[in-house]
Amino acid sequence: MEAYCVKCKAKREMKDATPVTMKNGKPATSGTCPTCGTKMFKIGKA
Repeated sequence: MEAYCVKCKAKREMKDATPVTMKNGKPATSGTCPTCGTKMFKIGKA
């Protein structure tokens, strides 16, 4: 899944993407940037 990396300032393919549920019950995806290792987060169903 592709997400925006704040540190690289570019859209990158998320590494180790895992589906999570936010506090309000909505779906999201969490992972890491393959280039810099920063956490990435994308709201919405994977």
